[in-house]
Amino acid sequence: MNEDITLVIKNTSIAMQKAMDFFESELIKIRAGKANPSMLDGITVDYYGNPTPINQVGNLNIMDARTLTIQPWEKNMLQPIERAIIAANIGVNPQNDGNIIRLFLPPLTEERRRDLVKKSNGEGEHAKIAIRNIRRDAIEQIKKAQKEGLSEDASKDAEAAIQSVTDEHISLIEKYLAAKEKEIMSV
Repeated sequence: MNEDITLVIKNTSIAMQKAMDFFESELIKIRAGKANPSMLDGITVDYYGNPTPINQVGNLNIMDARTLTIQPWEKNMLQPIERAIIAANIGVNPQNDGNIIRLFLPPLTEERRRDLVKKSNGEGEHAKIAIRNIRRDAIEQIKKAQKEGLSEDASKDAEAAIQSVTDEHISLIEKYLAAKEKEIMSV
């Protein structure tokens, strides 16, 4: 294979890995019954006019398996943090005692567990779509290179290599989803 095709395959693999990293970060945000500070990732607070992640305006601590606390560095940030958590709709109501915000995570019901599994599977489907789109773009680049003089055999080999990378990433997504489902459904 020539170096252009090798570069296409390498870039495809890198792009697919980025899609996998995003998928993993989205899966972490789906709680499985245990308090985890990462469930607040992506929630931003209005900090003097700038959207700022919660972990940059206060300390996040795990009190026990079902309690998460947020201690803002400035007392005037209690209300904005509380509003941001409510607006994020993560299924938890913050409790503000004037110094600290507590998030009590309710035990998961069977129905809620099934909903979380559906949400996980939805994230998995988004990741698979992203992987397939990356594959499609790479194959288009190979077909373009074939029109510019790449041999048909080299083109077929490159497409097979890209399909191999795609299959590898799709099977990884399936593995992560199975593990997440097991984690969510275990009581």
